[in-house]
Amino acid sequence: MTPKILIIRFSSIGDLVLTTPVIRIVKQQIEGAEVHLVTKKAFSSLVESNPYLDKVHVLENDLKVLIEELKQEGLTHVIDLHNNLRSRKIKKALKLPSKSFTKLNVEKWLAVNFKQIHKLPDIHIVDRYLETLSEFSVKNDHKGLDYFIPKKDILDLKNLPKTHRTEYLAWVIGGSYATKMLPNEKIVEVLGGVEKPIVLLGGPEDAENGELIAEKLGPNVFNACGKFNINQSASLVEQAAKVLSNDTGLMHVAAAFNKPILSFWGNTIPEFGMYPYMPQNPEKSTIVQVADLNCRPCSKLGHKQCPKKHFQCMQLIDSGKVVEWINSQ
Repeated sequence: MTPKILIIRFSSIGDLVLTTPVIRIVKQQIEGAEVHLVTKKAFSSLVESNPYLDKVHVLENDLKVLIEELKQEGLTHVIDLHNNLRSRKIKKALKLPSKSFTKLNVEKWLAVNFKQIHKLPDIHIVDRYLETLSEFSVKNDHKGLDYFIPKKDILDLKNLPKTHRTEYLAWVIGGSYATKMLPNEKIVEVLGGVEKPIVLLGGPEDAENGELIAEKLGPNVFNACGKFNINQSASLVEQAAKVLSNDTGLMHVAAAFNKPILSFWGNTIPEFGMYPYMPQNPEKSTIVQVADLNCRPCSKLGHKQCPKKHFQCMQLIDSGKVVEWINSQ
C-alpha cells in the first residue's frame, strides 16, 4: 500500500519552516510516499512551491469540513507537529496510526518559573519533530531547512533604492511579542556606527517602527516593512549578504537560505530549542543575549512589555559587538 502521510502544522511562519526537514525526509526516504500537509489558509503561501509536498489542505473556519476532506484522501499515517486540540480532533476522526511531537511544556514551565534551564534537553525542535518518524526507516539528512519562493515572488532588486541593489544587510525588526523585539533605540544605536546599506524587514504592523528608525538614520536604511508579502520578504532575505533578526519567523527563513545570521534573544532563550537550525554550517549562526539575567526566561512565548519594567534582556545587549559582527567579513 502506498504510504500517504499527513503532516499537521497549522501555523506560524517560523514553525512551518521548521517542519520542512520532516517533509523532505518523508518524501525522499520513504519509498513511494505521498506527502500531505495541513496548515492554516493564511500560511499556505509559504509551502505552495515546496516540491516535496503532493497536496496542501487548508484550515479556514470549519474543522469539520477539513476533516471530511481528509477522509476522502485515503491517508495511511498522521504526523502531528502541532499537537493541540484541533490536531487531536483530526487524529481522532481519521483513526489512523499517528505520532505527535513532544512540546516539553513541563520543562519550559520549570525554566520560566524556577529558571531550571538544565531540565530542557539539548535538542533542537527539528530533531524533536523528526522523532515522530521513528517507525519509518529514515534518518536526519542534515540538509537543514527548506524555503521555496514562487517565481512570481522572486523580488527584483530594482524595487530597492539604487544604493541597496548591489549589496545590503537585512534586519528583521519585527516579532510576535514586544519582549522578543530589540527596541528601536538599540537598533539606531547600532546602525549609527554602520555605513553599509540596510533593509528593514517586518510586517505591516512593523512599518511605523521601520519609518522611525529610517528617519533617524538617513538613506543608508530602507524600510521595507509592510511593503512586500512574506515570499517577497523571503526573497530579500535570500539576496541579503547577512541577516540580523529577533527570534521570529524570518530568522528561520534566513537559516533555510544558509545566510550568516545574528539573532537577538530577549525574554526567550535558545535553550527552548528554536535557534537557527543550520546543521550544515552551524558557525554561520551567532547568538546575542544577556546570558546572566536572573529574570530570563520570563515566558516561553513573550509579553506586551517587560514584567520587570527594565527590559534589561534587550537594553543591555552590547551594541559594539553587533557593529563588529556587521563589519566583519
